[in-house]
Amino acid sequence: MEIGRIKDALEALVIEGEERLDTVVEHVYASDLMSDVLAFGRPNSILLTGLATQQSVISAHMAEFRGVVYVRGKKPKDGSARFAGEHALVLLSTDLDMFEACLRIDAAWRGGLASAQAVTHDARAHDLLLSREFVIAGSDFTNAGMVSTEIKSILRKIGFDPKLVRRVAICTYEGEMNVVMHADNARVTLAVSPQAIDVLIDDEGKGIPDVELALQEGFTTATEEMRAMGFGSGMGLPNIKKNSDELEITSQVGKGTRLQMRFRVNGNPS
Repeated sequence: MEIGRIKDALEALVIEGEERLDTVVEHVYASDLMSDVLAFGRPNSILLTGLATQQSVISAHMAEFRGVVYVRGKKPKDGSARFAGEHALVLLSTDLDMFEACLRIDAAWRGGLASAQAVTHDARAHDLLLSREFVIAGSDFTNAGMVSTEIKSILRKIGFDPKLVRRVAICTYEGEMNVVMHADNARVTLAVSPQAIDVLIDDEGKGIPDVELALQEGFTTATEEMRAMGFGSGMGLPNIKKNSDELEITSQVGKGTRLQMRFRVNGNPS
């Protein structure tokens, strides 16, 4: 697909590379984690990201991408445009979030611009089966909460009841903060069906020695530094248990913890 078609589908602003909109890309890669871009991205791709820094452009260049699309209206303010011009990259900015941008690009690829712009409305009119994966980095307090925010945005776009979305968001955020505070990293899987929303957080870290104790309100192993930042009151796992319909916790000391959360949709049985 030509980058120009992507620009039109996303109603995007060209930051750099107007003369290169006829460049053809073979893949789209959406991520805010540049290490993942370098590890898994394919040449001749375009990157969708909310990371509006020069590192996103440098990473795209190193991975042999052809351009970068900044979502949520973001625009880099450093030397990104100059670097992109020097290395023949196209930079775009769209007001859409990551989820809707991906949907529109897919729709444009399958059936043209008209279906791309209507994709959100079409999606709400049908039963959906959606699966997405995210990565959380331990000790990354700067970006803590971004995965939960993205998941909340996805569920709101689909059109789930706001009370249900709120419960999912609270549980996901509590789980994300536990990873940031206590683990090395984690994979988060969101699975959506007409019957249920499932969130799996699978981390690598020190694990939980006593799960039942950790589920008690007020119990915490947070450091004073974490407490000073407003985290670690001992309500994380209790909050997850309170707001989820089903919760399964498995943990192995020295290896990590797995949280499996299920939220039933409209009272449907799981």
